[in-house]
Amino acid sequence: MGSVWSESEVRIPMQSFKELVKMAQKGDSNAFAELYSSIYKELYYFALTNLNSPDDAADAVQDAVLDAFVGLKNLRSEDAFKGWMLRILTAKIKRKQAEYIQDRDNLTYINGQDEDGGDREYEIPDRESKYEGIELLDQIECLSQNEKMCFSLNVIYGYTSDEISEITGINSATVRTYLARGKNKLRKLLDGT
Repeated sequence: MGSVWSESEVRIPMQSFKELVKMAQKGDSNAFAELYSSIYKELYYFALTNLNSPDDAADAVQDAVLDAFVGLKNLRSEDAFKGWMLRILTAKIKRKQAEYIQDRDNLTYINGQDEDGGDREYEIPDRESKYEGIELLDQIECLSQNEKMCFSLNVIYGYTSDEISEITGINSATVRTYLARGKNKLRKLLDGT
């Protein structure tokens, strides 16, 4: 997998990263902008993996960054900045996924509008996958929301189950269950069984 860093982005050494966090906590908006630019793509791809919509992913990242900027003074450890940002983003993603469920519940019927619970067909707009031609990423969409979130944090971003638990607020044993289920589902889908 290629790097998520563009040519305009530079990896910030850890010591400088901590210094930027301290400066940003003191109100330096340029320091915050530099921190943001160093992790934007990771945040965006995480949101995109979980929301499957470039616009919704960008909105979730933007909302998370605004919340982070306002609440940065409450960050206890400079080392925790990236995980803290992911926790904020995870909350935004979960909120957006809840909106998806609500929107799905509010779909209009195009056939069988009977009150008896008969067969009904829903009017569901087609969504184009942004991952056409990439079999694994297409199959990730078949996972539940929690499986997808845990899988992407673990496999794509390298977080452990304990770190995922801290980021998402899901018990670490439950995270391991979601990971195992998600990996098993993907194996079966990719093997064609």
